[in-house]
Order: sequence, then structure tokens, then C-alpha cells
Amino acid sequence: MAAARDFDLTTGSIGSHFKMLAIPAALGMLFTTLYNVVDVYFAGQLGTQAQAGLAIGFQAFFVLIAVAFGLSSAMSALVGNARGAKDNRSARRLAAQGLAFAFIATLVLMVFAVWFGPRAIELISEPGAYRDAATNYFYWLIAALPGFILAFSANGILQAHGDSVTLQRGQMVAFFANIILNPLFIYGIPGVIDGIGFNGIALATIVSQTGVMLWILRTVMRLEIMQGVALRHIRLEWGTVKEILAQMIPTTSAMMVMFISGFVVQYALKGFGEEAIAAYGIALRIEQILLLPVLGMTGALLPIAAQNYGAGDHARVREAVWFCWKLGFLMTALAAPILWFGGAFAMSLFTDDTRVIPIGQSYLRVDGFLFPLYMMLFAINSLLQALKKPVYTLWISLYRQGFGVAFFIWLLVGVVGMDVWGVWLGIAIAVSTGWAIAMLITIRITREKIGGLRA
Repeated sequence: MAAARDFDLTTGSIGSHFKMLAIPAALGMLFTTLYNVVDVYFAGQLGTQAQAGLAIGFQAFFVLIAVAFGLSSAMSALVGNARGAKDNRSARRLAAQGLAFAFIATLVLMVFAVWFGPRAIELISEPGAYRDAATNYFYWLIAALPGFILAFSANGILQAHGDSVTLQRGQMVAFFANIILNPLFIYGIPGVIDGIGFNGIALATIVSQTGVMLWILRTVMRLEIMQGVALRHIRLEWGTVKEILAQMIPTTSAMMVMFISGFVVQYALKGFGEEAIAAYGIALRIEQILLLPVLGMTGALLPIAAQNYGAGDHARVREAVWFCWKLGFLMTALAAPILWFGGAFAMSLFTDDTRVIPIGQSYLRVDGFLFPLYMMLFAINSLLQALKKPVYTLWISLYRQGFGVAFFIWLLVGVVGMDVWGVWLGIAIAVSTGWAIAMLITIRITREKIGGLRA
């Protein structure tokens, strides 16, 4: 059996490391996004109510997935720091107990989800068919939680070793499986097996993402640091749990704030009808596709900065940050015109509802101006996690996606009386002011930890 991918990111060209990590990561996210696009497409075949139900149900589910993102970042930062310091013993301890922690967290969340899901969906929807569809879809998705949380946690360990290819391959296979499984479970095979309708989309997710989880766990267990793992390594120790929680909680909380921010937007949009909710859900998928190169690159910054910070090479950390930002500005400059001038066409690929398309187009036009700020914010989050200062990502998120989005949408829609443009501009103001706060924090933290952003 071939050895798992394991790279030392403390030597060699920074640019080559970004290329090695970012391209597979972006491709993996591309297939993840296309995976979601397949879901949107097949929901669209069932009608606008199904698309609205998908958007709301998945939004509620993603609040729970915040734990997965937090664990992924924690594993990438902690194991990455240990790998940079050439401390394989600590890396093994953190990886093994991180997976054990993820397993326990998954069980707890599955129980919590039964209570949380319907209440969250009721908050952001009106009674009717699309609320019922969202609730049933969410209940099915609870069975997919292990596939997401354990896979993300294990992938953080792989990222710490410079491996972004394994997840990419898993998501690629899952995408093609989803194309087959969605229609199979929705419509069935005439005369052979009955379909289950809209909930077939959720069943396809359960099957495919469980497969991704098994694939990633198999790869993790082939790593050098996992050889010889015994029961004593898996048994949770309070010291290790505190390390994991210190990295996980701020990132998870920041992600939850982000997802709750999505609820705030959905709540504001419900007053404009199900067409506005469906338009926002489709526009977000388009946004995600165009952000993929940026997400791949800024995600690559975390293991690169973590290993080099662990090795004490602060100059390489600074070099990695500036490389990330410069390339990011080029990427966003290429993406913005597509949003400004191609929004209506992109929306029309997912819906033929003439009431939905212009609403989504208006969101994408505003979004084009925010892409450079998103890029810098994503990079700042990766850097703060690598420097073991993830709590600041939470404060930034609390302002930008907690207070900012709610306050500015309320101001423009509730006080000024604007239509959906007030929702979009409220988001834009929150992002812009949040970016300014994030820059001030980053300047201060980098002075303290690595001697500043400039040598």
C-alpha cells in the first residue's frame, strides 16, 4: 500500500507550495459546489417551492456543520504547528484525539439536531409547502452529519501534512455519484423501485458523503504519524481537549455566526416572498463557484503559515501572506466582471422563473464589489488560526456577520423602507466595515507574533 502524501512546507518555494495545495483544494471545492448545484438543479425540476425548501433546509443544516469547519481548522493548525516543529509525537496525539473528539461531537449534534432543525426553519419561513419540504429535508440530512464532521476533521489532519488532493478526489467521485443518485432516489426506476421525491436529494447526500468520509479516514490512517496508534492515544486527555477546544470554539462560533447571518438574510427576504428566498439560494451557489480559486488559495495559507510558524520562520509566514493577497487581487479582478455583466445568464441556468432571475442578478451585482474584501478576510482568518489566535476570527465574525448584517439590513429595509436592494446593501456595508476592523486586528497581532506584516 502506497504511503500517504506528506510534505514539509518549511522549505522550498512558497509559490510552489501554494500551487500544490491551492489547486487541488479549489478543484475539491469546485466539485463540492457543483455537487450542490446538482441538488439545486433537481430541486428546480420539482419547482420553486422545492428550491426554496432546499435553500432553507440546507441553511439550518449548515449551522451544525460549523463544528466540522472548526475541527478542520483546529486539526490543520495544531497538527501543522507540530509538524513544523518536527514533533511527530505531539502530532500523533493531536490527530488521534481529534478524531475521537469528532466522533463524540457527531453523536451529540445528531441528538441536538432533532430539536434544533424545525425550530430554526420555522423562524425564517412562512407556513406552507416550502417550509414542510425544508423540514423533511433537514430530518433526512441528520444522517449525513457523520459524513461531514468526521470527514472535515480528518481532512484537517491531511491539510497539516500538505495533502489537499485526497479530499479533491473524494468530492470529485461524490459529485458524479450525486448526478446518478439524485434522479434515482427522486424518481426511482419505473417498474423496479419507487422514488421518494424531494427527499431523494437528501438521501443522495447521505450515501455520497458517507463514502467521502470513509475514503478520507482510510488515507489518514496511512500517515506516518498514525502508525502504531493504540487505545491510549485515542483516549481523551483534558490537556489535549483544551488545545483542540481553544482552536475549535472560536472558528466554530465564527462559522455559526456566519450561518446565523444567513438566517437573518433569509428572515429579511421572507417578507419579499419565496421568489426572493429562491433567488438568494441560487445566487449563493453562483458566488461560491466564482470564489473557489480564492477559497483554495486562502485555505492553503493555513497549513503553510502553520508549519512555518511552528518552525519559527516568521519571514516565510509574512511572505506567504503577501503572496496570497497579491494573487487574490488578480483572481477577484477576473471574477467581478462576470458577476456584474453575466448575473442574469448565470441565474437562468438554474431557473426559468422570470420573478427569481432579476432578484438574484441584483445580489450578484453588489457581490462583485465585495470579492476583494472577501479574499482578504478569508486570508486573515487562515493567518490568525495559524498563529494560534483564532479567537479574533470570532470577534471579526460577530461584528461583520452578527451585528453588522442584522443592523444594516434593519436600517435600510426596516427604517429607510428599501426593497431587496436594502438587504444586499446592508450585507455590503457589514462586509466593508468588517474588513477594516479585521485589518486593524491583523496589524496588531502580526506585530506581536511575527514582527509585523512587513519585516
